[in-house]
Amino acid sequence: MEKVSPKQPGTLYITATPIGNLEDITLRALRILKEVDVIAAEDTRHTRKLLTHFEISTPLISYYREKEQARSVQLVERILAGESIALVSDAGTPGISDPGAVLVRLAHKEGITVVPLPGPSALATALSVSGITDSSFLFLGFAPSKKSQRKTLLTSLTDHPHPIVFYESPRRIQGLLSDILQIMGDRTGFWARELTKAHEDLQAGKISDLLELASGPKNRGEFVLIVHPGKIIRAEGENVEELLVWYRENTTLSVKDVSRKIASDLGLSRSAVYQNALVIYKKK
Repeated sequence: MEKVSPKQPGTLYITATPIGNLEDITLRALRILKEVDVIAAEDTRHTRKLLTHFEISTPLISYYREKEQARSVQLVERILAGESIALVSDAGTPGISDPGAVLVRLAHKEGITVVPLPGPSALATALSVSGITDSSFLFLGFAPSKKSQRKTLLTSLTDHPHPIVFYESPRRIQGLLSDILQIMGDRTGFWARELTKAHEDLQAGKISDLLELASGPKNRGEFVLIVHPGKIIRAEGENVEELLVWYRENTTLSVKDVSRKIASDLGLSRSAVYQNALVIYKKK
């Protein structure tokens, strides 16, 4: 009896799709979406609109954050059995603040060929129209939703020398801008909203100006927010007490934020620094 050869593994294609304007999809992406056995989509309803527009009938399977681990195992099994799969997110490039990294990591572990199909990215698109001349930047994706965690993060970034880039939802943009203003000061910022869509909105100005705009009506669409570095002023003091006095006299940071920063900079207990801060700030 002739021995049947096992099927060769398929390929995983990481496929960028439009962030707004459907004409931004590449010819290569369209070809791959037609040729693969199945398309793994963050939201099948959203992706089906794209496929319908381009008359693509490839089957869809859901691949969303809550089921990412289990679905990755299933998809890898299908690829090892010979199927080729295209992974797409709702918009832009998968794996950048969207599901995808788990599947890619598992595919690499199993020796599966992973092919990137470059294309739209909200991050790159926003940076290209921001006017930033700095050759480096720090991208942090979505800021923490909890205010305390967000403030801790921003405090640690106060002296960062390069532009900082966040993604943010319309529901949380005011909170993020407010915390930036309080902790980092009224430095220069830029936002890109509804990129490549009919109501594309690009705004540059002080953080206070952007906060005022964000407080208005029709605050729709996710934001790419770029925060420029501020003027770095080094705190002066030989010990914790002197540093606390310097922050009290030279900044508008709260007692908690000052305590958090000093503790982080010096590797000390935050609670101990905070107790000292309460005494110092009462003397003002």
